[in-house]
Amino acid sequence: MVSTVAQDDRDLLSLLSRIADALERQAPPAPRPADLAAADAFVWHADADALEPVERVARIDLDLLQGVAQQRDILLENTRRFAEGLPANNALLWGARGMGKSSLIKAVHGAVAAERPGALALVEIHREDVSSLPRLLTMLRACPRRVVLFCDDLSFDQSDTSYKSLKAVLEGGIEGRPETVIFYATSNRRHLMPREMIENERSTAIIAGEAVEEKVSLSDRFGLWLGFHACNQETYMRMVGGYVAAYGLEIDEAEWRAAAHEWSITRGGRSGRVAWQFIQDLAGRLGRKLERQ
Repeated sequence: MVSTVAQDDRDLLSLLSRIADALERQAPPAPRPADLAAADAFVWHADADALEPVERVARIDLDLLQGVAQQRDILLENTRRFAEGLPANNALLWGARGMGKSSLIKAVHGAVAAERPGALALVEIHREDVSSLPRLLTMLRACPRRVVLFCDDLSFDQSDTSYKSLKAVLEGGIEGRPETVIFYATSNRRHLMPREMIENERSTAIIAGEAVEEKVSLSDRFGLWLGFHACNQETYMRMVGGYVAAYGLEIDEAEWRAAAHEWSITRGGRSGRVAWQFIQDLAGRLGRKLERQ
């Protein structure tokens, strides 16, 4: 009888051991530590839980960004403080399309990284991967290098709940964001959601405003709000002129001004993006590569 009980115990222990082994094989692997020394910029791939190094960031030099002097100075100072280990704010750059919101973030990172080599990394997370932010921060939390986490064209629609992950990261969670991580986002919307959605939910709520308070409060978690507005003709021409001079394009001023004006008319508006597209077209027609002089 004793022998039978002992055998049953051994069988049970063997069964439990096999179950434990099977569960360990099915469990997701622990996040790999991030190697932030591999580059100055990375792209986060949520499906693979991996950071892909970017050898060359597509950026415009900070001194070529015209019409955004105030926004540039504020964001540059905030980023410098962060790179030095001082308190700094998350930033939301919102407003008109093509006015240099994402270009400014990349240019500011480039400028600060040049001032303090190795101190600051830029990590881009795509809008559709916002729900994976907690996993990404788990990887970054153990890294001593400071990181600007960058999300371009951030916005949410009525059925989207991934904003909750971002809210917890910015301010509300128990852990919050690591001291070595700051979050910069761009959006065409000040409150990260369509105006018609805000008005619709307010009009149908029992208590006006409560229905959208949770989503609208997301933008309040950014300490810096930097607004970008459509540029006038003078600013647009300064943008174009700055590019012409920086890249040494040999063309008469009256000629490039007339061509730039016509280009903006055909594009239906003026912006930094329109100015850059014109310069690329102009350089191509002149047979010149865009290289700083």
